[in-house]
Amino acid sequence: QVQLLESGGGLVQTGGSLGLSCAASEKIFAVKAMGWYRQVPGKQRELVARIATGGHRDYADFVKGRFTISGDNAKNLVYLHMNSLTPEDTGLYFCVLERFPAIQYWGRGTQVTVSS
Repeated sequence: QVQLLESGGGLVQTGGSLGLSCAASEKIFAVKAMGWYRQVPGKQRELVARIATGGHRDYADFVKGRFTISGDNAKNLVYLHMNSLTPEDTGLYFCVLERFPAIQYWGRGTQVTVSS
């Protein structure tokens, strides 16, 4: 069974930076997009950033200007570089791979904790 393997979470102080990485355990073809969601305490899971095959990027308003998504969908790799982190960014970050026509693969999540 295909797995998405996330790494790079951890503990950082307010204003600090972290980088997240995600790779598939085996090759997945027909990738539509890859991205990151997060689950923060008391809120529903929400989109953080998404990169479509072809390069178009979408960002949630709350991370614009602070986070950058990059990767290579053909290689099933996606990264999230996070700057200017605040305690409100604390949560479990999930990698997602969207495959045509409408299949999603989810990672198990990596914890990001920002201390004040």
